[in-house]
Amino acid sequence: MTAATPTTPASPATPGGAPGPVGRPAAAWRAVLRAEARLFRREPLALFWIVLFPALLVTILGLVPAFRQPQAELGGRRVIDLYVPVAVLLALILSGLQAMPPVLAGYRERGILRRMSTTPVRPGALLAAQILLHGAAALGSAALSLTVGRLAFGVALPRQAPGYLLALLLAALAALGAGAGVAALSRTTKIASAAAGAVTFPMMFGAGVWIPVQAMPDLLRSIVSGTPFGAGAQALGQAAAGDWPSWSHLGVMALWAVVLTGTASRWFRWA
Repeated sequence: MTAATPTTPASPATPGGAPGPVGRPAAAWRAVLRAEARLFRREPLALFWIVLFPALLVTILGLVPAFRQPQAELGGRRVIDLYVPVAVLLALILSGLQAMPPVLAGYRERGILRRMSTTPVRPGALLAAQILLHGAAALGSAALSLTVGRLAFGVALPRQAPGYLLALLLAALAALGAGAGVAALSRTTKIASAAAGAVTFPMMFGAGVWIPVQAMPDLLRSIVSGTPFGAGAQALGQAAAGDWPSWSHLGVMALWAVVLTGTASRWFRWA
């Protein structure tokens, strides 16, 4: 996935072009959020990969006849049943690690962040706006993948809905925290894209994009359980089957989310 070149975000300004007096941090954050939302809507390629591609993947896999047949080695489940949670996690990975870091790094590379530093906006406000927007797009994609799986291929909706939602939110925070961390440590778009790519593929493997986590050998499954998306895949699978997600899986995701988001907040700078 190739991120589009970011355009200059709007900042609170007076009619003469100088930064305007935004009275409170909350008002400044709302102004940044509105500006970033307008720019985000202008990136159709990013929206395609985040929102539509995971559901398209579910559709392609669901059209394979063998994937719609129960498999004894999968406990009577179908391959398509296992891949809907994978598509949900894929949306989070694409949003957090492929779409967001190049945008923020591009702002820094082009001096946009330096100009924004003269406004009342703080680094955390811009970071929070990006996390909120990309997180909302990823969660919308998750809902779309679940809907396609249910309506087109009879994939059951999560039977433990609160547990599924909790696992989904923790996985989203981990993905977005990882992307924010890459953006915080990358000075150029090229560096951000390379670093994000290096992290994306191991994360996709852990999420089960190539081999569903439930079909992995025990040793490999234990290893990926220590990654945010390996733990996420198993937590979502448990909730989909009607069980409360394992607290160990939830704890792994929560720990990754806290560490990655804290690192990004600590190291994110305007220049």
